[in-house]
Amino acid sequence: MRKTKKIGGSNVLVTVLLFLGCLTILFPLYMTIIIAFKNPSEMTNDVAGALAFPSSWKLDNFKEAMEVTNFWHTLGNSLLITIATIVLALLIHSLAGYVIGRNMARKKGYRFIYFYIVSGMFVPFAILMMPLVKETAILGLDNRLGVILLYLVFYMPINVMLYSGYLKNIPLAMEEAAEIDGASAWKTYWTVIFPMMKPMHATVAVLTALGTWNDVMTPLVIMSGTKGTTLPLAQLNFQTQFGTNYNLAFASYLLALIPILIFYVICQKQILNGVANGAVKG
Repeated sequence: MRKTKKIGGSNVLVTVLLFLGCLTILFPLYMTIIIAFKNPSEMTNDVAGALAFPSSWKLDNFKEAMEVTNFWHTLGNSLLITIATIVLALLIHSLAGYVIGRNMARKKGYRFIYFYIVSGMFVPFAILMMPLVKETAILGLDNRLGVILLYLVFYMPINVMLYSGYLKNIPLAMEEAAEIDGASAWKTYWTVIFPMMKPMHATVAVLTALGTWNDVMTPLVIMSGTKGTTLPLAQLNFQTQFGTNYNLAFASYLLALIPILIFYVICQKQILNGVANGAVKG
């Protein structure tokens, strides 16, 4: 009976925490949607006015926000940079994580390489910003290609750490069986190991996409003054020295949320399918 009470109490506590967690997400989303549909004249400083529904639900703010941000052009740039970064990260970071993860326990050199790469997570972007601006300008990489290459470097530490850790779930017997069948190390990786890391591919894709899609600082300092403006960078137009146009800004934020939300839902299904289909018993 005592154990039942403890379990019941813990369930109530977890439920309350989950409810509070949902509120912290749903309340800002509610505010964003409400303000995005309001006219500027309906914006008030009191809480009741901010939480009130708009007098009429119109799409004028969304239309104007798309014009201000040159929506389709900036959306295309963001999609190009994000998709290219994800594809290259899955190919390069998974391969690096595989090589390092499989050899780290046997060779000290790979362990040093692992810690060297992972240590990149602790280097603030502010320290690298000015050298990167100068270096990319000299190399002619102050464009979308340069931003993609920088993202590959920025997300390599966390992605290599995730892939190396996930390899512990894949027994060496799988590779040994492929080697007995005459498969080379290269073929073994792409035909056996790479498909089995599908759950981690989805995780890495989501983390990389969220960071790349929402990033403002890297495109701002690298592509300043070029035609490669991304959608988050274009949304800075709503902020001026005299104030912020919250109605247009929030409408633009909702438009920018749709693609990444769709991508997250797709990858979430892939994670579940990958866990079911790629599970391996040691």
